Amino acid sequence: MVPLALLAIAAGAFVAAGGPHFLSFENLAANRDRLAALVAEWGLAAAGAYIGLYALLTALSVPCAIVMTLSGGLLFGTWLGALCAVAGATLGATGVFVAARAGFAGLTGRAGPRVARLEAGFRKNAFNYLLVLRLIPIVPFWLVNLVPALLGVRLRTFIAATLIGIIPGTVVYASLGNGLGVAIGQPDLGILLRPSLFVPLALLAVLVLVPVFHKRRRSKETA
Repeated sequence: MVPLALLAIAAGAFVAAGGPHFLSFENLAANRDRLAALVAEWGLAAAGAYIGLYALLTALSVPCAIVMTLSGGLLFGTWLGALCAVAGATLGATGVFVAARAGFAGLTGRAGPRVARLEAGFRKNAFNYLLVLRLIPIVPFWLVNLVPALLGVRLRTFIAATLIGIIPGTVVYASLGNGLGVAIGQPDLGILLRPSLFVPLALLAVLVLVPVFHKRRRSKETA
């Protein structure tokens, strides 16, 4: 449990030091010119620093994804900003997953047969389930980092599903950040829940689950 405890302590220290204050749209608007100047001066190093910061905040389970992704689009443009955001979020999520897997090792085996069946069912179609949870931003991002670790999902499966699943939403928010311009104000954070975007994402999620349902149907027919 040491890795998880260290992450929890670091997250608590970040909050106690007033870190969330700096992750606000108002603060981003106030420092836009300064940040843009740093990006112009540092070049690719600025992108690396952004990825590292995004990964660190994600590992600490700080609710920063929207602000950070908007910042990426604002500072680096839609596509480079989305690429950096995906890289940072995936790295940070992987760090939490690895720490949680170490802390939760063997826990499901002591939780009873019902949890064991849940674990077996989830692991059997882990990629599809994780991809759906990443595509539809209803379940908190930090929670999706922890539950697969508890259920024994493979590391490569977790990374692949996370990397692919967060791309659509990340591109949308990076594009929004790129188009904000000088005045940021309070952007529409419910953009992904608009029917024009949510419905295609939901249909894509259903499409991802089709092989799972087909596999279950065939297993029942052959039973």
